[in-house]
Amino acid sequence: MTSLDTDFVRAQFPAFSEPSLQGKAFFENAGGSYTCGPVIDRLTRFYTQRKMQPYGPSEPSRLGGAEMDEACAGLARLLGVEVDEVSFGPSTTQNTYVLAQAFRTFLKPGEAIVVTNQDHEANSGPWRRLAEEGIEVREWQIDPDTGHLDPAKLEPLLDENVRLVCFPHCSNVVGEINPVVEVTALAHAAGAFVCVDGVSYAPHGFPDVAALGADIYLFSAYKTYGPHQGILVIRRALGEVLPNQGHHFNGATLYKRFTPAGPDHAQVAACAGMVDYVELLAAHHGVGAGAMHGLMRDQEVRLLQPLLDAVKGRNAVRLLGPDRAERRAPTVALALNRPARPVAEALAARGIMADGGDFYAQRPLQAMGVDPDQGVLRLSFVHYTSEDEVARLIAALDEVL
Repeated sequence: MTSLDTDFVRAQFPAFSEPSLQGKAFFENAGGSYTCGPVIDRLTRFYTQRKMQPYGPSEPSRLGGAEMDEACAGLARLLGVEVDEVSFGPSTTQNTYVLAQAFRTFLKPGEAIVVTNQDHEANSGPWRRLAEEGIEVREWQIDPDTGHLDPAKLEPLLDENVRLVCFPHCSNVVGEINPVVEVTALAHAAGAFVCVDGVSYAPHGFPDVAALGADIYLFSAYKTYGPHQGILVIRRALGEVLPNQGHHFNGATLYKRFTPAGPDHAQVAACAGMVDYVELLAAHHGVGAGAMHGLMRDQEVRLLQPLLDAVKGRNAVRLLGPDRAERRAPTVALALNRPARPVAEALAARGIMADGGDFYAQRPLQAMGVDPDQGVLRLSFVHYTSEDEVARLIAALDEVL
């Protein structure tokens, strides 16, 4: 197959056959996607058959531990990294905070990091607090009109003092896909490590992290069809030199070094269902699992362009980010001439589930002259969204705008 079989895709998500959701179209996927059937099946099985401490001698305990290991191995395979370079935490926000604590003692006063004002606060706030330890925090700023993050403006910020560059794969309000390979090469050439927040990109096709070259890549399972977990990839060359943040006796195990608390056994095990889902789609479409990234993106680009065309020329509507679908994720933020939340409520009355607010992206909104208190209307979808749902969204927008 050369295009995504949307009917087969939607059949893997129980939400689409749930009676209470009939007649509703889901356009707040950037806040969390629907959960696929394989994840729900694994979570149910763990809680009903294997709910005890894993890795013990009894059969339920042994099987529970094996399923947790399966999740790590499957995600590593999908992301192109080593198994022990994948670890889990309660959220990406928490994982970033733990990493920032590791860098707090790793870096020396007078050394520098680079952050952006395009980020969701989770990949900005914890790093900025390193200034309390005498670390210089340099800001790579977006274009205030377009929200674009220009690599040419990063280069003057890089010198021998910079040890870390933090930026998003794409912003949760701007939506533009940043050139991770190019930015990583610039940072590495200056001797800096790279941390990429992939929360807003990974739902649109699991990336080949090894090919991107980033030292750290973070994303959220609950936005990639799974349970509420944060997934952290940290490459060995960095992970083994950062101070251990876990129990002292776990310091020699890479995937435990950045997990201060014990893992959520059931949710980690259920993450294997995310890999099951991608591999199920790949088998159905007659391609390798890695090729699903392209099929998902092609589907999203095809559905996104009509939406962009419908909103970009409207009076009193400002589209944040690019108006070409191939340059962005299908996370579309609209700045209006009125508060965004009541508009989202009007859409909800028409069966369109979206939202309005600042989405923890106050810095980029302020940089682009948008009042965070007024917020933006955010319309976001993933590959399981149908052409009919996008058409319904555009029709509803015609009514409420």
